[in-house]
Amino acid sequence: MAKPRRAAQPAFPAERHDHESCVETALDRAAALCERRGARLTDLRREVLALVWQGHEPVGAYHLLDELKRRHPGAAPPTVYRALEFLMQQGLIHRIESLNAYVGCDRPDAPHASQFLICTSCGTSAELEDLGIAGAVGRRATELGFEVASQTIEVRGLCPRCRERQRTN
Repeated sequence: MAKPRRAAQPAFPAERHDHESCVETALDRAAALCERRGARLTDLRREVLALVWQGHEPVGAYHLLDELKRRHPGAAPPTVYRALEFLMQQGLIHRIESLNAYVGCDRPDAPHASQFLICTSCGTSAELEDLGIAGAVGRRATELGFEVASQTIEVRGLCPRCRERQRTN
């Protein structure tokens, strides 16, 4: 059985998480990847990516638009959706289907099947890349004659911080 890949950082950010550094690292990595791929990470696309990374919870396109309009009053939905489409094509973000929202990708170097843990209390999410889960879904789909085009698994529950808060209240 394939082992799950370990994230470079904990799945859920710690209380003293250096979020500014986290965002800057993600933006720098995105710029380097796009340059290597010959893709153009425009200032606007980088700004949308920064807004997606602003928190560790999934964010909707209209929230992104509202934030973008603060700096670019003429921004319209197509502006945001085109940027999000580019960022997804480059593997820099993921779409959380059930929430119609987006999160930054911790491992944008190569396409991968992801599983998402979504806290029902605070909204924080964590991306997993467990090859065993992805393989099991793929094998079972094949057994049923189903051809998988993409795979995203979403799991809802409580993050460690909310579980602790719940336990102490």
